[in-house]
Amino acid sequence: MKFNIATLPGDGVGPEIISEGIKVLQAAEKIVSGFSLDFQKYDAGAGHYVKTGDVFPDSTYEECKESDAIFLGSMGIPEVVWEDGTEVQGKVILTLRFELDLFAGVRPVKLFEGVKTPLENKENIDLVIVRENTEGLFTSFKGGSQIVNQVVADTMMISRTGTEKICDYAFKLAQKRNGRVSDGQKIVTCCDKSNVFKSLAFFRKVYTEVADQYKGEVATDYAYIDALSLWLIQNPQNYDVIVSENMFGDILSDLVAALVGGMGMAPSGDIGYDHAMFQPAHGSAPTIAGKGIANPIATILSGSMMLDWLADKHQNEAARQAASLIEKAVARAVASGVKTRDIGGESSTVELGDAIVKEMEKIPLGELQ
Repeated sequence: MKFNIATLPGDGVGPEIISEGIKVLQAAEKIVSGFSLDFQKYDAGAGHYVKTGDVFPDSTYEECKESDAIFLGSMGIPEVVWEDGTEVQGKVILTLRFELDLFAGVRPVKLFEGVKTPLENKENIDLVIVRENTEGLFTSFKGGSQIVNQVVADTMMISRTGTEKICDYAFKLAQKRNGRVSDGQKIVTCCDKSNVFKSLAFFRKVYTEVADQYKGEVATDYAYIDALSLWLIQNPQNYDVIVSENMFGDILSDLVAALVGGMGMAPSGDIGYDHAMFQPAHGSAPTIAGKGIANPIATILSGSMMLDWLADKHQNEAARQAASLIEKAVARAVASGVKTRDIGGESSTVELGDAIVKEMEKIPLGELQ
């Protein structure tokens, strides 16, 4: 089975890390027979805007829409902004999210052996944050209102349909996982601020309705965003899947990434029923672009997520095996001491990518799920 992958390298370190991601994916394709990947690269982002005046060409959007999945590097140059001060690359990400209905923002948070955490006696962290991608405060993208340069307002929108979809996704994800680290309980935590905002009280209400469909299989849990920000740092092992409104999930995702080595270890997926986009959670890091020191693991693990999604959508077990192969190889490479500077090593971007490929070649296919 052949999958067409629209690839957007982007800005800053984007081209460097996407190159390593493709290298690892192509190695997986050779090792595990039963699927193939056709990567087509397209220009988009802040750098493309500087050159052409167009952040995201319509033709590129159409290619993304027609692809089987989208693989993105990193976007943005801090000083390249619209007149209102917002960065131009948001048009790429948010256009794809809204137009392709990529309603689920999925951020796995996993601590690998060999990567230090700032927490004491916390050797096993494994949870997922699921944020609603197309509603909440992000609905105001390129909108909002401004009164004579004195008052600006953005609107938070929460719909029943959007909340049902994201909560159902979170519970289905919890069914597939092994449960929280502390006791193996499959559980979905609803993160909100329902004690203050009607919109988020409604989010909690709909969450509870969806949760009733999974009674006996997945436990329910509730937490206010401010309290959860504390509890996640104190005891991340108590959490399995966390579901939230858009902005809260965005902030929490970066917060907990610090527990597992930082943004270079943080993959992400923007997932819908028919389309999906996968990218590292970090930015374009223009200050280190071209130096060969960027951590490619977030991109490589995003590629693994992409294969897993393709496997689910197309019932392709070979792609699922390849996804497992990549994650196991990342774990082995890092545990062996091959690491970039951000996680305590001295390896280059390419050296880490090469080490992961070498580990992939050593892993027996019988070990793959």
